[in-house]
Amino acid sequence: GTHIICDRKFLLECKSSPAARTPPCCLPQTPGVTSLAQSSLVRLEELKERNESEEAMPDQDQFEMDI
Repeated sequence: GTHIICDRKFLLECKSSPAARTPPCCLPQTPGVTSLAQSSLVRLEELKERNESEEAMPDQDQFEMDI
């Protein structure tokens, strides 16, 4: 068979092309595969809220030291 050989520069240029950034027009919507599942969206929102609450808390020492 024949092998198609591409150099690194060409592949990196393909990565940033406009065609590579848009999904195909006839792609079916499959939750969890081509689009985020509803449960995944809820989990993402919970993680964001948890991260925001952790950022709001001041840093605490892991161990208390008695001197």
